[in-house]
Amino acid sequence: MRCPFCTHEQSQVKDSRPSEDGAAIRRRRQCEGCGARFTTFERVQLRDLTVVKKDGKREPFEQAKLQASIRHACRKRNISEGQIERLAHSIQRQLETQSGDDVDAGAIGEAVMDGLKALDDVAYIRFASVYRDFKEAGDFADFAGSVDEKDE
Repeated sequence: MRCPFCTHEQSQVKDSRPSEDGAAIRRRRQCEGCGARFTTFERVQLRDLTVVKKDGKREPFEQAKLQASIRHACRKRNISEGQIERLAHSIQRQLETQSGDDVDAGAIGEAVMDGLKALDDVAYIRFASVYRDFKEAGDFADFAGSVDEKDE
């Protein structure tokens, strides 16, 4: 593991433990060059996923991009970074366990909507407003009304 401070290529693992959700190993490392300490996370990756967009373009799946879109929908809501990370990890695991390496972008969007719906109604509506591409205010009002009706 390369040191993020001096880029020396050798480091020693000083401590290892499971992360909070048990889906990763947290390793505390010390650089053999400069002596700096840093933390790395090791996660299981079942397969390399490729996202197939609406227009047919293909690109590698990036969990950071998924987390950023969830984080954006959850902005100024009482949702912790840990909850966002857990949701993104669970969506990635769900996608990895499905057959095939190609994932339709729509399937990712639906999985995010399902996760946000269980987490926070406002974040769910925010994400849906972009994902569903509402054209008029009435579309948005109809969708928000349907969410409100389901809660009753």
